[in-house]
Amino acid sequence: MTTPQQFQNPERRIDLDWVRILAFGLLIFYHVGMLYVSWGFHIKSVHRLTWLEPVMLFLNPWRLSLLFLVSGIATRFMLGKSSLASLAGARSARLLIPLIFGMLVIVPPQSYLQIVESLGYPAGFFDFYARHYFAFGAQFCPNPCIVLPTWNHLWFVVYLWVYTMALIGVLALWPAGADWAGRKLVLAGPWLLIVPCLLFAAWRLVLFPAFPSTHALFGDWYNHADHATAFLFGFLLAKQEGIWRDVERHRWAALVAAAACFSAFILVRAGLFVPSPGLKWFASLAYGCYQWLAIAAVLGFARRYFTADSPVRRYLTDAIFPYYIMHQTAIIVIAHQLHDSGLPAGIEAAIVIIGTALTCVATYELVRRIAWLRPLFGLRAVPRPVARMEQHQPA
Repeated sequence: MTTPQQFQNPERRIDLDWVRILAFGLLIFYHVGMLYVSWGFHIKSVHRLTWLEPVMLFLNPWRLSLLFLVSGIATRFMLGKSSLASLAGARSARLLIPLIFGMLVIVPPQSYLQIVESLGYPAGFFDFYARHYFAFGAQFCPNPCIVLPTWNHLWFVVYLWVYTMALIGVLALWPAGADWAGRKLVLAGPWLLIVPCLLFAAWRLVLFPAFPSTHALFGDWYNHADHATAFLFGFLLAKQEGIWRDVERHRWAALVAAAACFSAFILVRAGLFVPSPGLKWFASLAYGCYQWLAIAAVLGFARRYFTADSPVRRYLTDAIFPYYIMHQTAIIVIAHQLHDSGLPAGIEAAIVIIGTALTCVATYELVRRIAWLRPLFGLRAVPRPVARMEQHQPA
């Protein structure tokens, strides 16, 4: 009788599966939090929770860079099992099909409810969709203007596809580039914690003031430098076993240093010091170093403790990308329905979180059973018996 162990790949990194699952899972809580803080979001709750902003800032510097890094690792392992052409085709299918479907079906309710709440749009959703959504320009300006059609939270998919195709293009011209760069990348010992944080700090200091985050692809140079660096680090470090041992070995040092950098950044942001160019430089250094040190700490503790496989891991490894595609629309639709309910902030937030989680689960359970829906949510279009077998295989 065939056992699950016979399907396991020795290159499978269970710890990184858990990191990916937890990082995507944080998006639900983070985007629910965006309803209650002072920063811009598509819609806002009537409640403001000032205590929540430091919590959000704790996650914000590293959560997305961590996902790009893990994506870079996955790309390297995929490249070991396929040609550049087949990798390009597979990644395009898994990313572009959900992107197009998402922009046509999943995202439009977000834009509609945004203009309803911010501008008082009087007509219904289908009027908005037919008359305005395919304007290919800005027709509504609640500040900033909304360029339609849009990808909203699916910008991650766009950026990941662009970085993957760029990397494939480089490797097509320089097939030995990955191995050569991996050998030249010397990040042994404490340099593992120092060199990347200085690079992330440089992007924050030099690029962020001139190119604040837009997620619009073109002109978003700070985000490109930041996320492409994380993606490339993941790709180059994927098979460097010595570096991974150092990541685990230095996990406590990374955690303590990350806490120190975050504390310094928060103190500066709180306005406790007189602004100056030197203070700005220091804040950028603290932010960039916290970003990398937090990533290193997460990876180190995951490698140490998150190594046990389980049916939950296998289920969520497949389910988490459809959850990601669906979650923000669910948050915005549910929050809009509760806008005038008069509920306390805690109850309102709990309903949004639980409702979003249930929507994600229901969506995945439906999608995974219908072959033609699977590619629309980034799942392999395979017959169900094969899919069951592959639950024990790496994605």
